[in-house]
Amino acid sequence: MEVRPGILRTPQACFDALPGYDFAPHYVEVEDARLGPLRMHYVDEGDREAPIVLMLHGNPTWSYLYRHMIGPVVAAGYRVIAPDMIGFGKSDKPASRADYGFDRFVKWMRAFVETLDLTGITLVCQDWGGPIGLRVLSECPERFSAVLATNTLLQNCDAPPLGVADWPGEQIAAWVETCRTSEDLPLDLLVGRACATDVPADVLAAYAAPFPDASYKKGMLQITCGIPIAEGAEGLEANRAAWRFLESWDKPFLTAFSDQDPATIAWEEVFQRRIPGAKGQPHARIANGGHFVQEDQGAALAQVLIEFLNANRAI
Repeated sequence: MEVRPGILRTPQACFDALPGYDFAPHYVEVEDARLGPLRMHYVDEGDREAPIVLMLHGNPTWSYLYRHMIGPVVAAGYRVIAPDMIGFGKSDKPASRADYGFDRFVKWMRAFVETLDLTGITLVCQDWGGPIGLRVLSECPERFSAVLATNTLLQNCDAPPLGVADWPGEQIAAWVETCRTSEDLPLDLLVGRACATDVPADVLAAYAAPFPDASYKKGMLQITCGIPIAEGAEGLEANRAAWRFLESWDKPFLTAFSDQDPATIAWEEVFQRRIPGAKGQPHARIANGGHFVQEDQGAALAQVLIEFLNANRAI
């Protein structure tokens, strides 16, 4: 597929010799009504007939985030699919901020799931992987069997008991404004500051690899502007509809938040209380993990996931 005007594609050379990431690339085209077909990259490891684990990253990361988890989960007998969202990783990157929006991220991910005809999915979602993935689940629930949510939320701007007190709050609003008014932000530092452990320089460089210059960062900046921080915001009513669906979701739903991510931890209790499938689950708290728990404690999170998968596989 040729790269069209208005679409950027990170040169392959940017991804050469990344530490710990030697997975074969896979690509699929997803349709966009305005932009035309967009190429999405994904990791696809394991037996094609094995139960599917769909690992969704957030901002500003990509499938590289899951490199510590993919091998152990595959070795346990599962097929792992880890896509790069449009605008991230090895996937196409529309060059204009106007080409991005919360609802469009949801449509692109739903198109990915439907184009590959994925079924029996266990969704693993963190950061923006939660709002996007849970919206997709609510729109085509027949494709999903279980959820593991870590360090994520589903924004609804509602006070307790439906939401979190004082959310989004001044910090989130300030972060949105920073992204709205910035043309560039340091990807490696954003990841490093949100981890609880020291991240080596070559690993931080790998997180920044998809963005060789600021022109590739439009999606990374604009996705933050899509956080529905006020009534009337794009995606807010769709999020509330997703919550109404999740309040009837009785398939297994596990939380495995980390112990050092104050930005999301209050949502752990909301998921556990509002979703029927979360009742009685062995919810975990991952020690010594920051926001990007997959980077800090990927092996520990993988073990929680494998135990969850095995328990549900036996049902």
